[in-house]
Amino acid sequence: MNLIATPLRLTSHSATFDADLKARLHWSADTDAAIEQRVADILTDVQTRGDAAVLDYTARFDGLQVAHMGALELTQAELEAAFKAIPAVQRDALQAAARRVRSYHEAQKNANGQSWSYRDEDGSLLGQKVTPLDRVGIYVPGGKAAYPSSVLMNAIPAHVAGVSEIIMVVPTPRGEKNALVLAAAYVAGVTRAFTIGGAQAVAALAYGTQTVPKVDKITGPGNAYVASAKKRVFGTVGIDMIAGPSEILVLADGSTPADWVAMDLFSQAEHDELAQSILLCPDASYIDAVQEAIDRLLPTMPRAEIIAKSLNGRGLLVHTRSMEEACEISNRIAPEHLEVSSRDPHRWEPLLRHAGAIFLGAYTSESLGDYCAGPNHVLPTSGTARFSSPLGVYDFQKRSSIIEVSEQGAQVLGQIASVLAHGEGLQAHARAAEMRLR
Repeated sequence: MNLIATPLRLTSHSATFDADLKARLHWSADTDAAIEQRVADILTDVQTRGDAAVLDYTARFDGLQVAHMGALELTQAELEAAFKAIPAVQRDALQAAARRVRSYHEAQKNANGQSWSYRDEDGSLLGQKVTPLDRVGIYVPGGKAAYPSSVLMNAIPAHVAGVSEIIMVVPTPRGEKNALVLAAAYVAGVTRAFTIGGAQAVAALAYGTQTVPKVDKITGPGNAYVASAKKRVFGTVGIDMIAGPSEILVLADGSTPADWVAMDLFSQAEHDELAQSILLCPDASYIDAVQEAIDRLLPTMPRAEIIAKSLNGRGLLVHTRSMEEACEISNRIAPEHLEVSSRDPHRWEPLLRHAGAIFLGAYTSESLGDYCAGPNHVLPTSGTARFSSPLGVYDFQKRSSIIEVSEQGAQVLGQIASVLAHGEGLQAHARAAEMRLR
């Protein structure tokens, strides 16, 4: 068979170059509706039936029928046996590659967000170049309340990271513009701002319009429509996180005035009927005191109706056996805001592994973190603090790996790469490495 390969040729000074390049680069992650629905059905089925569903789909799609999930689990003994069974040259190549990958990532761990590099024993240069995003979009909620603090928390770390353009979108229902939000945009150095909100604002930022510039990443919380839109445009642009309703969890030993804790619970409940406020405490009489404070203070709150709906629908007052158990329950919940309201908060802090932000001591109300303490108030919700972090400078940077292999280094790395590439059946990879060998 006479095969022919003819890559597309473009000329940069051609009048159609930009359009031709865009067409060549275009790739869509969109899938058809039938696939989307099938995937949704599978996810729901696994969530509902667990192992049984996984076994059914494995039999159907992989042609692998087993009686129980244990038969699908690979033991450490099997992994070790496989290592011992492969040829020695492959074992040596795997171990050599693993050593180099580990050394590089150990250096990465200590880089503190800065560009860095080092030369290995063969004279090859390895490192990472840290650069800011070019343009970001920040979504500032503006429906049930105005949030100038969100402007500061999204725009300032972007500025510190070195982002050149910051595009703000904020809904202004019935055309009502909040002066404090606009002033915050001025203070934070927002480049351009549009009075649009909802899914349409996310779409405008993600795809660009005749007026709204396309951004590289969208950050900031919003309602369920905003969250859904951000989820759908991810891949076209970056996003910070999918934010759910606001949350607070208070670990209390009974030493803080009950009114303070009741008001801290209110501070999140007033955001939204779906917000969640939780108290964990080993002192039942103190929980009674907090409930009394809730009853007494609620009528004094301008947003009492929202607070009541939130506490009635999602609030929790939990009597625990100990503060240690309270810490363990908190880790299971992984709350957005976690207050340690005790005489000795530093005793309990080492036990706390999962939280968006941890507020230590009776005087550290969550509201101070929302506005002016310094750390970012855009935080992971809905248990995602188990694997994600507060918004920060790092969210507005990206990293490029730097690799410069010396001639001597190519003799070492080329042998390793050749062995592994042949093992993967990728002969062109192997040949590209082998051509550099003396």
